[in-house]
Amino acid sequence: MVRAAVLGVIVVAAGLLSSPVAAQQQQQGGFFDFFSNLLKGTPEEEAACRPDVEKYCHDAEPDTFRVLGCLKEQRRRISKQCLAVLESHGQ
Repeated sequence: MVRAAVLGVIVVAAGLLSSPVAAQQQQQGGFFDFFSNLLKGTPEEEAACRPDVEKYCHDAEPDTFRVLGCLKEQRRRISKQCLAVLESHGQ
């Protein structure tokens, strides 16, 4: 059962990586930039967390992975709105 789930994730990832959008992203910014863009929130979610990113995580920008990690580390300090965004995405 676990192998089937892992295989499914691999197949989905392979499909994403072989798409024309993925090819364009890889040419423009590379593999990690493609996945970083997938992790970005909606404009409303980004607006909810913007003050916290500027206050606590400005040195992590523009790396989405580092910003997310920083916000998770600062969980006790960030605004309720930003915390709600993280929790809505299982973070």
